[in-house]
This record gives sequence, structure tokens and C-alpha cells, in this order.
Amino acid sequence: MWSSCGRAGDMYTSYYEISVFQHDVLRDLAIHMSNRDDINQRKRLVMPRRAVSFPREWERNVDEPFHARVISVHTDEMREMDWFRMDCPKAEVLILNFASSEYFLPPFLENMPKLRALIIINYSAGNAVLHNMSVFSHLTNLRSLWFEKISVTHLSDSTNPLNNLRKISLVLCDMKNSLDESDVDLPGLFPQLSEFTMDHCINFNKLPLSICRLHKLNSLSITNCDSLYELPSDLGELQTLQVLRIYACPHLKRLPPGIGHLVKLKYLDISQCVGLRCLPEAIGCCRNLEKIDMRECPQIDSLPSALSFLESLRRVICDDEVFCQWKDVEKAVPGLCVQVAEECYTLDWLSQ
Repeated sequence: MWSSCGRAGDMYTSYYEISVFQHDVLRDLAIHMSNRDDINQRKRLVMPRRAVSFPREWERNVDEPFHARVISVHTDEMREMDWFRMDCPKAEVLILNFASSEYFLPPFLENMPKLRALIIINYSAGNAVLHNMSVFSHLTNLRSLWFEKISVTHLSDSTNPLNNLRKISLVLCDMKNSLDESDVDLPGLFPQLSEFTMDHCINFNKLPLSICRLHKLNSLSITNCDSLYELPSDLGELQTLQVLRIYACPHLKRLPPGIGHLVKLKYLDISQCVGLRCLPEAIGCCRNLEKIDMRECPQIDSLPSALSFLESLRRVICDDEVFCQWKDVEKAVPGLCVQVAEECYTLDWLSQ
């Protein structure tokens, strides 16, 4: 059976708040059905969890191209000598699951000219170091990149720009202070980036200034990152930004005044930023802002008067401490609905 959790009805809900689970029997059935065709003709090539080596069936058929569009690999540590050649001219999605502290990226990435999504997930206890990063220079059509539990180092040393990359998600990653380097040129590396997400990442104190030159960025989401203490002062240069989610970053003390220049901003989430002391007066210039989520921000006990200028604001979620002040704003902004956040204490996640 399928089951889901989260606020799926909210158009601004993060996908980290929504989870879907599939029964093991259905998963096995899906794998069985995808394996009915000849291995080189399958649309999905799924490798069951193994200790080290690839399935023998895959290796016996390397003389012909694999026409799968989705390929999923599950191994332990892989070194350069552990891989064999695979020609995958139609592959659009590659999922690399592994459990080790080091991992050599498969050389056959060079033979995936149509690859659009690359998902790399490490299941070991610590973060993993990736090797053979030069293969990224061949991924000219890559649109989405997901790193989970990876050590991310020296972004400035990347080989070539990923000119078509639209989305980066870094989950449980160790940034090794790579974002603190002044020479990180994010627009040069990812000129078309529209979504940048970091969740539960460690060892970075602030975002690089160059992030403000990502002029096609629509969504910036930094969540559960307790080392973050500062946002770039030039954040307002992100003229296309519509979603700004700074959630559960306890050491962040203020939002930059430049936030008022985010003329297309529609959603601001600062919930659980327990160190945040105030909202800047300039926020009143965000005339397209539709929703503010500021639950569990205990140090914010007063609101700027400029909030009454937010003519597009329709929903605010806050705590009791500022509810009365928001009710005054509600009178000045037609259509605004202010609600107190519901307290929800549950241990249901322990059973997942």
C-alpha cells in the first residue's frame, strides 16, 4: 500500500515535509515486472542491494548498449577497478546507492549523453568522499543533482560548468567549509540554476556572495542547518527569487535589509529560527509576498509597521506572542488570514 504524510495541500510545502512509503511486496513486484524484458531492452535497470559486485547478467551483456532510461545501482564501496564498461545512450536518470566512506563515480557516466537527473545517496554512518569528479564534464544535459551524506569540497575546483543544471539538493552533506571560500563562483559553475536546497548540512557558516548572482534562481531553501549564522547582504539581487525558506537555522540572528528588493518573492519561511530577533522594515517592499511562516521564533516580539504595505499577503502562521500585532496588520490588508501555529508533538516518525 502507498501512504503519505505532510501538508500536501499547501502549494509552498517543501518536499522534505512530504513522505511516501511503498510496501516491500509492491517494490518487489515492480522490480520483477521491470525485469521481464531482455536486459538490454529494459526501460528500467534496477540492481538489488549487493555487497560489492555488479550482477553477472549485466556484465555478460556489455557488448550491446543498455537502452534503460532509469538505472539504479546499490553497492558498498566501489573503486575504479570494480566498474566495467556500460554504454547507456538513453539513460535519463541514474541512482547510485552505496554504503562506504569513499566512492569512485562510475566511468560509464561518460556514456550517458541524455542523463538529466543524478542521485547519489550514501547509507553509511559517516559522510563519503567522491572520486572521479571529472565525469561531470560529460554531463552536458544534466538538469538535477542530488547529493546525500557526501563530503562536498572545493567547489571552485570543478572541471567545467554544468550549463543546463537547474536544481541542486544537498542533504546531510558535510560542506567542509567549501562555501566559505571567497572564490566560489556559483554562477560560473551553474549558470542556469533555478533551485538550490540544503538540508541538515554541516560545516558552513554562511553562503558565498556569488549566490546573489544566480539571476535565474527561483527557490532558495536552507533548512535544519545549525551552523548558518549569516545571509549575504546582497540577497536582494536575486530578482527572480519566489521562495525563500530559511527553516530551523537557530544561529541566524537577522535577515539582510536587502530582502526588500526581492520583488518577486511569494513565500518566506523563517520558522524555528529561534535566534532571529526581528523582521527588517524593508520587508514591506516585497509587494508580491503571499505567505509568511514564522512559527517558533520566540525572540521576535514586535513587527515593523511596513507590513501593512504587503497588499498581496494572504496567509501568516505565527506564535501567540505576535498574533495580536498580526491581527492589526490583518485589518489593513484585505484578504489576509492570520493563524496561530498548532502545537504538534508526535513520535510517529520513530516507527517509519
